[in-house]
Amino acid sequence: MAVIEYLSTNETEIKTNEEIIKKSGGWKFTSLLLVNQGLATLAFFGVSVNLVLFLTRVLDQDNSDAANNVSKWTGTVYLCSLMGAFLSDSYWGRYLTCAVFQLILVLGLGLLSFASWLFLINPADCGDGTKMCRHSSSVGVGTFYLSIYLIAFGYGGHQPTIATFGADQFDDSNPKAADSKAAFFCYFYFALNVGSLFSNTILVYYEDSGKWTLGFLVSLGCAIIALLLYLLGTSRYKYIKPCGNPLTRVAQVFVAAYRKWNVAPATADALYEVEGPESAIKGSRKIPHSDDFKFLDKAATITQYDLCGRKDPWRLCTVTQVEEVKCVLKMLPIWLCTIIYSVIFTQMVSLFVEQGDVMTSKLGDFHLPAASMSAFDICSVLICTGIYRQILVPLARRLSGSPKGLTELQRMGIGLVMGMMAMIAAGVTEIQRLKLVRPGEKKSRLSIFWQVPQYILVGASEVFMYVGQLEFFNGQAPDGIKSFGSSLCMASISLGNYVSSLLVSMVMGTTARDDSPGWIPADLNQGHMDRFFFLIAAQTALDFIIYVFCAKWYKCINLYTNGNRKEIQLEEQQN
Repeated sequence: MAVIEYLSTNETEIKTNEEIIKKSGGWKFTSLLLVNQGLATLAFFGVSVNLVLFLTRVLDQDNSDAANNVSKWTGTVYLCSLMGAFLSDSYWGRYLTCAVFQLILVLGLGLLSFASWLFLINPADCGDGTKMCRHSSSVGVGTFYLSIYLIAFGYGGHQPTIATFGADQFDDSNPKAADSKAAFFCYFYFALNVGSLFSNTILVYYEDSGKWTLGFLVSLGCAIIALLLYLLGTSRYKYIKPCGNPLTRVAQVFVAAYRKWNVAPATADALYEVEGPESAIKGSRKIPHSDDFKFLDKAATITQYDLCGRKDPWRLCTVTQVEEVKCVLKMLPIWLCTIIYSVIFTQMVSLFVEQGDVMTSKLGDFHLPAASMSAFDICSVLICTGIYRQILVPLARRLSGSPKGLTELQRMGIGLVMGMMAMIAAGVTEIQRLKLVRPGEKKSRLSIFWQVPQYILVGASEVFMYVGQLEFFNGQAPDGIKSFGSSLCMASISLGNYVSSLLVSMVMGTTARDDSPGWIPADLNQGHMDRFFFLIAAQTALDFIIYVFCAKWYKCINLYTNGNRKEIQLEEQQN
């Protein structure tokens, strides 16, 4: 059995840490995590990318219900990231959390394959778009929903933790390793999209032709291989010890501040902090005092009661503990502004697929599944990642004089603008599609390749928005909540899915009145999905304006590194 060695931030243990670093972590073992990410993503998207068509063809749901169910399920996937982050930061650590949630993913995929084979795909060649499946039993439907929500729980809990665990493998006291960490997040998203590319082309083709069980079995096999490869590096990974329950620490700050509401906050020098270089939060560096949210400083203000009695953590908190809460509060406005972008991203796996399903999708005798159009999104991500790392970053460095080129906040703003352009392109495509619909026909004569610009724009926007989010939230999160920082990116996607579902319901409730079928009816040829896309574009424009103000207001986190105060300029620097 492998012995897990934890790194400490205590300066007296730096020598020990250096010895561990020499024989663990780095690109050699991080590459295992990147391959793991690619295979796990392949397994997940083998289910998710065609889920909306599975619901309409196999379970006989209409378009709006299927789109809403997919949005809710996808939202649950990413909401589970908060659970994984909590367990990782608090109790289990990154390694164990990743292993457990990957095992849950494998169990969910196994159950889905079994349910499809035994209960749902009946007759065997149904669900190909021409032959509907028979009505499924309640047991079959119940097993199906149990399996996909196990998949949601497993993949969601795994994602933010594997990203943070990969970042842990680099020693930021070395400038080259610090640059490697920034590169890791790009390659992490690159690996995610390589896995997606296979599932969005090969797997989706077989599933679209009715071979659903085969597609799910391939996903299961990939998930098993991913788990085995992950376990292969157990003895050589670098481990960071969990820092305890962050919810308790946050609650203590608010309770202590409330108890001292009538006490005037002390000056920065008079606030309570433990002696020595190490923080009271185990495994976390100290954070110096900041002037934001000064009312929280009451929690670290020392009163006569605190001097006379035993120190009560619910009455007196350290400056670092208070600043940890402040860091989260400062990140929240930025995070809230990313939710509208996630609404855009959600359309790619729901309404984009339904739009493509009623367009001409044949190339000679070859039928191109609507869901496989997302391959253009993936290729856009892969190409734009290379362009960004090799061309844009060096160019931005020369123009701005900054070693980073574009900051994470600037990149996220660019992503918002490109996402808005994608919605405009989707709306224009829908207008053209409706013009070429013949009476009595389900499909428009417009080629499905009209969707290419909207997919490419979404893919390019992801490189700026999601990679920027991963770096920003991981780098700006205090040491004790690193996985929580990474999970904010996925939580944004989660809420984006729920907001999308709510938006669809509100739009249909408003527009589907009297004899009007609404904007997104069962027969899209009778609707106006273009107006829905333009509505999202308008919301994104408003969101961008708010985001600019929030980005200008944001102040970077400060940390004490080796006893010296150091500002983290939108990039994490660790001992």
